[in-house]
Amino acid sequence: MAMIDVVRFGGLKSRDWLIFKHPSEKLVLGTQLIVQEGQVAIFVKGGVVADVFGPGTYTLNTNNLPILQRLVNLPFGGDTPFSAEIYFVNLTTKLDLGWGTSDPIQLIDPKFYVKLRVRAYGNMVLRIQDVVVMFREIVGGLDNGDWVIYDKIKEYFRGIVVQKVKSAIGEEIISNGYSALDLSIKLESLSEQVKERISPEFEKYGFAVGNFFIQSINIPDEDFAGINEILKDKAAFEIMGDNRYATKRSFDVYQGAATNQNGVAGAFAAGGMGMGAAMSMGAAMGRTMGNPMQNTNMIECPNCRAQLPQGVRFCSQCGFSFAEQVCECGTKLTPGAKFCPQCGKRL
Repeated sequence: MAMIDVVRFGGLKSRDWLIFKHPSEKLVLGTQLIVQEGQVAIFVKGGVVADVFGPGTYTLNTNNLPILQRLVNLPFGGDTPFSAEIYFVNLTTKLDLGWGTSDPIQLIDPKFYVKLRVRAYGNMVLRIQDVVVMFREIVGGLDNGDWVIYDKIKEYFRGIVVQKVKSAIGEEIISNGYSALDLSIKLESLSEQVKERISPEFEKYGFAVGNFFIQSINIPDEDFAGINEILKDKAAFEIMGDNRYATKRSFDVYQGAATNQNGVAGAFAAGGMGMGAAMSMGAAMGRTMGNPMQNTNMIECPNCRAQLPQGVRFCSQCGFSFAEQVCECGTKLTPGAKFCPQCGKRL
């Protein structure tokens, strides 16, 4: 391969490039190196990073290649040929990485006690912080003229991000007791938490996290439907009150029993309740509702305590009169009174 006297980055069809390997490794002392703004050039010999050049124009000699000189034992002066791999790194384009949880985070909501499948997605921006570290950790063997585009890096980093996001959301729900429905108001603080967790991971690869956002945390409609039913029941409980709500739920159970081919026991069994639980519910319902006939259609005789229909004038058991009584002194008497409270006359 012929010696070259100018080394520069000629541009690529794809603007979304991260690293480009120069097509020639044959150089001579005196070769001119041109590094454009937003780029750095890395000299590599035998897999070892020898020198890094920022933007500018350089004439390669033993003065500005001290490390490479030691590696290849370059003589001083002249147009001595030598070989080295040259990589250009793009510092201008930020790594705009969209991420999302491909598989949901499955957990039990601590507020509603239902199983949920939580998903999240968002966006983050990375920038190169340490070119040498990034080169050593990311770049493998490239052929001359090859380049690395950001899409390859994105796929690798996306797994790290999703893992940290799942961990942060799971801890917020399980450890701190937040419902999945309440996390929408905590997106900003959760984003900061995840950014703090993933930053050390990316620093290992020479990157710094510029921005990190969790744009949405959501659950499937079918999971949300179960929570909606619980919320409706809770609203009915608060509006109707304890006793009336318990009565309504009892009627719902018995209504289900009436349409169940196995009867009441079958309805409770289908609902996951044993016969003992059904009997307990029946007893509780009886205590809550009482005797409907007694409460609405019957009265008690104050003399013999017999149960009588409303509107009767005399007790069918003892003959007690329900008509209004008046003492000789003109005082109105309560039903069943034996003495006048004003004159003391025995009735």
